[in-house]
Amino acid sequence: MPFVVAATYHDGILQLDKPLPLDENERVQVTVQSGLSVAERTYGSIGWTGDPKVLRQIAEDDGELYPSESP
Repeated sequence: MPFVVAATYHDGILQLDKPLPLDENERVQVTVQSGLSVAERTYGSIGWTGDPKVLRQIAEDDGELYPSESP
């Protein structure tokens, strides 16, 4: 049964955020995926074909309109 658990990598060791529901000495297969930003996880869902860094800047903008953009 696959499940996801968050962890932090520190000094060559993955430190899990919570215990695993496994039996002692149970063999497992591990896949490691870096945490992605919201912009990276949702890239492509709005048809954006530009640079992901620009999309991240737009997504993280404080929402203020520039004078040329005001209604």
